[in-house]
Amino acid sequence: MQLRRRILQIHSLETRLAEEAKCLREEAKLLPPGAVREELIRKARQADTGSHMTGWVTSPGLRPPE
Repeated sequence: MQLRRRILQIHSLETRLAEEAKCLREEAKLLPPGAVREELIRKARQADTGSHMTGWVTSPGLRPPE
């Protein structure tokens, strides 16, 4: 049986996704308009959405009644 490699993350997923979105946007600013730039912007939007999901999932509106 193969052992799983465990990686201890220092930063939360939310922080890492926000940082990734920031880097993607900075990289997209350097490119001329076109398909590659639009792809980077789309990936940045997806990373932003993923970083905000923690807040959405843990919102009080989604908790079951006590």
